[in-house]
Amino acid sequence: QVQLVESGGGLVQAGASLTLSCTASETFRGMVAFGWYRQSPGKQRELVAQITRGGSSNYADSVKGRFTLSKNDVGNAIYLQMNSLKAEDTAVYYCNALSQINRSYWGQGTQVTVSS
Repeated sequence: QVQLVESGGGLVQAGASLTLSCTASETFRGMVAFGWYRQSPGKQRELVAQITRGGSSNYADSVKGRFTLSKNDVGNAIYLQMNSLKAEDTAVYYCNALSQINRSYWGQGTQVTVSS
């Protein structure tokens, strides 16, 4: 059972930057993919950024060029660097890891609020 804990959310003004962190109870090496999702009120949860075990990365079109997903050398933490934040980036951000048996693990979420 992998446990994921997010941190780094907050209230910022449009144009500012934030870095979200996700620490796992074990390394991500055994995972097929890991990354970040977000959910705004009244909307479905959507993929923000993801890295696959093969090393390829995927970003939502709305965040390309502004957000960067990275991981630490130990492999038990991932980060989402968010620049040029917009009001529409306001959401609860969730860390996610997908196992080899297609089991999805989620963190508790961290709120990001961007004021315009």
